[in-house]
Amino acid sequence: MNKVEVFEELRPLLFSIAYRILGSVSEAEDAVQETWLRFDSSTTSPTSVKGFLSVTVTRISIDVLRSARVRREQYVGPWFPEPLLDDPYQDPARSAELADSVSMAALLLLERLSPLERSVFVLREVFGFGFEDVASAVGRSQAACRQLLVRARRHMAAGRPRFEADSRERQELATRFFGALREGDVGGLRDLLAADVQMVGDSGGKAPQFARAVVGTENVARLLTSVVSLLARVDVTFEPLEINGQPGALFRDRDGKVLTTLAVDVLDGRIQTIRSVLNPDKLGHLGSVADAWAIDGAAKQLRRQARYSPS
Repeated sequence: MNKVEVFEELRPLLFSIAYRILGSVSEAEDAVQETWLRFDSSTTSPTSVKGFLSVTVTRISIDVLRSARVRREQYVGPWFPEPLLDDPYQDPARSAELADSVSMAALLLLERLSPLERSVFVLREVFGFGFEDVASAVGRSQAACRQLLVRARRHMAAGRPRFEADSRERQELATRFFGALREGDVGGLRDLLAADVQMVGDSGGKAPQFARAVVGTENVARLLTSVVSLLARVDVTFEPLEINGQPGALFRDRDGKVLTTLAVDVLDGRIQTIRSVLNPDKLGHLGSVADAWAIDGAAKQLRRQARYSPS
């Protein structure tokens, strides 16, 4: 195979590495493109092309992440990763682990790590690279990488428990959840939510918050049905699908433009967390983005009309 063919065969793996390090689809794609430019201009013949490209994309991602962390510290409101509909790298033997590692919850835990800890964890724990390759990628000794991995594991273990392994049970619960949401069934939603369920959104200050952080079964159930019902009146629809390897939905306006994504975490047979991403800068890779402000204005107008119309 020529260089282009070799690179294209490995592109899914390179993107998957970069996305887990960066939490951004656009930045991961840029990192992969930069990796290609360096590979194409290289005059050496690496012993392992996979190793060379993986090391290169990791180093680029680390540099990008260091600058991105400064921006994230100044971010308006909660910061969530850019939603991912399809992880291109497939390994049937480790599909459950790969799906878990790309979930919103896992990526938010990875945000607690330093760029080096995060990269070592992703390469070693998620993709199973040997310490020699890991050390080469992050520019540290193997002994140092082992210590970085110990610290990373400790931070990750101190976070949320892993998701339930039974994907069929999780999907059945998600089907019931989105069915109840479509029907506006508050009681049905209440039965599926954990007592301390949280609902929170990421707008980055660039879109209206249809719902601020809300906690508790009753509050979340009533808010969800109220918001979705109101959005339906302005012709917003949603399609259940996987978001970052977990149950979720994609909301579109009447023209099919993307309004927001909704992702849910399932734990112990209940929905634990519901996260929405409304920031238009994080939705462009999913298609044309809807005017969330116009939709919010139309929804508020309907609410006012309903409030003051004679019974």
